[in-house]
Amino acid sequence: MSLLVVLFALGLCVGSFLNVVIWRLPRGGSVVQPPSHCPNCEMQLRARDLVPIVSWLVLRGGCRGCRARISVRYPVVEFVTGLLFVAIGVRFGLSLAVLPFLVFTAIAVALTGIDLDTLTLPRQLIYGGAVAGAVLLTMSALVQGEPARLAGAAIGAAIASGALLAVHELSPRAMGFGDVRFAGLIGLHIGWLGVAQVPAALLLAFVLGAVGGLAFLVLRRRGWRTQVPFGPFLAAGALVTVLWGRPLVHAWLG
Repeated sequence: MSLLVVLFALGLCVGSFLNVVIWRLPRGGSVVQPPSHCPNCEMQLRARDLVPIVSWLVLRGGCRGCRARISVRYPVVEFVTGLLFVAIGVRFGLSLAVLPFLVFTAIAVALTGIDLDTLTLPRQLIYGGAVAGAVLLTMSALVQGEPARLAGAAIGAAIASGALLAVHELSPRAMGFGDVRFAGLIGLHIGWLGVAQVPAALLLAFVLGAVGGLAFLVLRRRGWRTQVPFGPFLAAGALVTVLWGRPLVHAWLG
C-alpha cells in the first residue's frame, strides 16, 4: 500500500511537469526555463501555486495575480497520471519492470495532450522515449534473467511501426508519420511483455479510434474531413494492453 501511495504522489508531480511539456514543447520552448509562470500576466508561480490539484482548487481555477482562467485540464492530467502510476505499480509491483513502464506511461500522457492540442506527435519526445525504453527494458530483462524479452521488444516495434507505416503509405492524410513513430515506441514496450499482445494493442487502438473519432465529430459538429488525432487512441490501446494484455489476448483467441 505504501508503494501505491508513493506512486500516486509521484504521478501527481510528474503530471504537473507533463502539463509544462504539453504546453511548451510544441511551441519550441524549453521545458525547464523560464520557471513556471502565468501565460497571461507572466507572473512567476510560487511553490504554493504548484501543488498538484490542490493549488488549482484553492485558486478556483484562476491565476493568483490576474485571475485569468486556468484550464481544468491541468488537474485532470495530474490526477490521471497519478492513477496510471498506481495501476502500473499494481501491475508490476516491486520488479524493475515498473521503471520503463512508468516512463512510457508519462510519455504516452504527454503525447496525448500534445496531439489533442496540435495534431502532432513530436519526434524528439518519441525518440527520447525509445532510447530510455530500450535502456530500461534491457536492464529489466537482464536482471530478471529473461533476455529473450529483448527479441520480443524488437519484433514488437517492427510489427507495430510496419503496420501503421502500411496504413500511412496507403492513406498519408488519414495516418500521419508521427503515429507510425509512436506505434514503434508502443510495440517496443508491448513486445517486451509478449509479441502476441502487440496486435491486440493496435486493434484496440483502431476500435477506440473509430468510436471516439465519431463521437469527436458529432460532439464538435465537425465535417467528415476534419482531422481527428489518433495518438490518444494509440496511447489508450497501449496502456490498456500493458495493464490487461494477457486476458485480452486470451479473450481474442477464444
